[in-house]
Amino acid sequence: MTRPGMLVLRDGEVFHGELRGAELGDEAGGDAGIAAGEVVFNTALTGYQEIITDPSYAGQIIAFTCPHIGNYGTVAHDSESWSSACRGIIVRDLARMPSNWRSEHSLEASLRKAGIAVLNRVDTRRLTRHIRDEGAMVGAFGAADIGEAALLEAANKEPGTTGVDLVAEVTSHEPWFADEKLDLESYSNLNPRWKIVALDLGIKHTILRQLSRIADVEVVPAATSSADILARNPEGIFLSNGPGDPTAVTYASSTVEDLLGEVPIFGICLGHQILARSLGGEILKLPFGHHGGNHPVQNCATNEIEITAQNHNFSVASPGLKSASFSITHLNLNDGTVEGLRAAEAPAFGVQYHPEAGPGPHDSRYLFDEFGELLSGFHGRGPQ
Repeated sequence: MTRPGMLVLRDGEVFHGELRGAELGDEAGGDAGIAAGEVVFNTALTGYQEIITDPSYAGQIIAFTCPHIGNYGTVAHDSESWSSACRGIIVRDLARMPSNWRSEHSLEASLRKAGIAVLNRVDTRRLTRHIRDEGAMVGAFGAADIGEAALLEAANKEPGTTGVDLVAEVTSHEPWFADEKLDLESYSNLNPRWKIVALDLGIKHTILRQLSRIADVEVVPAATSSADILARNPEGIFLSNGPGDPTAVTYASSTVEDLLGEVPIFGICLGHQILARSLGGEILKLPFGHHGGNHPVQNCATNEIEITAQNHNFSVASPGLKSASFSITHLNLNDGTVEGLRAAEAPAFGVQYHPEAGPGPHDSRYLFDEFGELLSGFHGRGPQ
């Protein structure tokens, strides 16, 4: 049995559909029976499981532009975290019968287990065009009989992501080692190895698997102090992806500022933004963000074009950069925004996009090897 459902955006725009997935409750965000969050669209054709389990979507409702979602089911190994942080998903057609030899569960069954509600049968083309024209905005969905007024009220009560520390919702509570919790057998192919500490701002499992090709990785909570990190004697530090506004995660920026120059640093997505903040960069919020697997990025050193996976609503602002503190290494060819930077006086670099490709193209996986080369150059040797 399905129930008529409805999405109401903060500007009053209404979209009708049917409710599927988990039953809506207090845990979905907003009021009981209502899922509320910032609505963003993702243009990826595949990889819905990785997207839904990406901690970077905390505080957001994901609208998929691909009309058919769930065709190949879900596999436990493909999840990017042990729980889903998104507030809900919106689709045109949620598949009922997955078809794939790897499939373990249907997407709907996995969503029910994770407590994620779905608004199905939505005109996602109209929704995408509206967000593209008006910008990402907060919305709320629930049963149609709740009524437009109640859903609009819930949307207006939801704070969105600007100025909100969403990292605190998804970071680890205690330190842990990647090889103790994840299957890394096929990735750990270098011996001896570097020792890296990863600051968990909402880290994805695929990133840990890629880092594990060159290093033993210890993951620490986002609020871990610089003194605590250095006491672990890392040879390198990784700043992970994560959700929301980097200006709200001031403790992480302060930590990174203290760590600059101590050992090499590599940041991805939110980690890249935190690194920029520690170097004096400014942050802007994009109109509707970058969410998908086909964004062209230019490497400024080689002029080569990489097709990249991206998921962010905030960006490092070019006009606010202190030119003496770091240089821009990569640019987005769609809108000219900053996609990569390198510190001028410290062994540190970051990229806005996702070179681990979980999901997405593999064009940028060389960056993990570049991190290894940076470690070798800084320490004057290979891993021991």
